[in-house]
Amino acid sequence: MRGLWLSLLFLVCSGVSELAPQASAALPESNAQASQRHVILCGGPALRKWEDLRVEADQHDRWWANFIRASTIRIDEIKRAYGDNAVVTWIVYRPGYVARGSEDRQPYTKWITAQAAKRGVKLAWVNSGNGAINAINKHPSRSVVTFDFFGHSNKHCFLLDYSAIIMGASKAWIHEKDLARIRPEIFARNAQCQSWGCHTGESMSAYWKRAVGQNLLGARGKTNYEPVGLGQMPSISGKWVR
Repeated sequence: MRGLWLSLLFLVCSGVSELAPQASAALPESNAQASQRHVILCGGPALRKWEDLRVEADQHDRWWANFIRASTIRIDEIKRAYGDNAVVTWIVYRPGYVARGSEDRQPYTKWITAQAAKRGVKLAWVNSGNGAINAINKHPSRSVVTFDFFGHSNKHCFLLDYSAIIMGASKAWIHEKDLARIRPEIFARNAQCQSWGCHTGESMSAYWKRAVGQNLLGARGKTNYEPVGLGQMPSISGKWVR
């Protein structure tokens, strides 16, 4: 997943892949489908000027689009499972892609906007953890049937920013104690929620359950985004837990 060929792959490939665990089967009633919402929260990449200072084994985000590509793979999965008219809100941390685009001299925010338009999803740019929570909370009661997070994380936080402003640190996040500010009533019964970040299952999943009343599938251990360049979802070094 290194080099220019991966950026080209992102631009030309629509990305149809298998996803585990699989989304629920599409509902037969069109009225029910019309009321359903799917939420994807996407963090930003690290900057190479910081990551290049690390030993190679510890570097992150050699490819700028790890979390974007994973998001589009998931969007395609949702569209296959719930139908082409499935309503998806794609919440993306904009400052991370502005900064990485400036570093790489590429119009990444324009490319992300094009991907959202191509797939017919609502793109919601946010600039902070508070903004992300507000975007999540705008959904109608009992409407959200799936939630996915793609980005850096530790066992206590979704890290919307990581190693973009300060090397190895975050300036924008959703902490597990912030989850109580998410409106639990927006979620449908037995909503499918999953974090594709590292270590979520070690603490944050339990806080999510207490805050919103839904299980959050999370990793006990690290996740690996190398497979997304091949059209596959991130892999895991440990195991998935709720």
